[in-house]
Amino acid sequence: MDVELLNRLRWLGHDSFLLEGPVTIYIDPWNLSGDLPQADIVLVSHEHGDHCSPQDVAKVQGPDTVVLASQNAALQLKGAVRVVRPGDEVTIGEVTVRAVPAYNVDKFRAPGRPFHPKEALHNGYVVEVAGERLYFAGDTDHIPEMAEIQCDVALLPVSGTYVMTAEEAAEAAAAIGPQVAVPMHYGAGVVGTKTDAERFRELCPVEVRILETAC
Repeated sequence: MDVELLNRLRWLGHDSFLLEGPVTIYIDPWNLSGDLPQADIVLVSHEHGDHCSPQDVAKVQGPDTVVLASQNAALQLKGAVRVVRPGDEVTIGEVTVRAVPAYNVDKFRAPGRPFHPKEALHNGYVVEVAGERLYFAGDTDHIPEMAEIQCDVALLPVSGTYVMTAEEAAEAAAAIGPQVAVPMHYGAGVVGTKTDAERFRELCPVEVRILETAC
């Protein structure tokens, strides 16, 4: 599948990604290592420690870096941080970022208490650059709002427990209809393994790329 941004997309483990230049964008940078380029834009989906890591944001943050984050995540971060909520759209140079909902419908820490409540206003993101769209689902279940997402590449969690299972992620991919789906939220010692990614590829009705970590 000829989606140019896939050539510039690097998986840094778990839910962390780097979209390399001409505009350098990090999504949920966490547990970073090695020599990484300075960010033009950093996107932080929510405040949980494996997604909002102030020290990792600082590693790639420069004086002109713009950070977009959910409200509770923004409270932990420094520099040019903008709070965005589901439904907000921000244009930074030639990049457009739209925050979209990310929440649980059936993953609970206790009865009636989801890990990621809808009212917490956690974000997924749709990033449009050079005419292509990348959807980062964030920590979420398969939610009705996904049917409205238009993207070329969808980054979807597959581990279960806190997010969609591989089976649920395959259903989400069918609803979204990207050209390519990329599994995430596994293999970093938090929850999930590559077996979940392989299961997702078996079930998914669109092309799946399983990325190797670059960090």
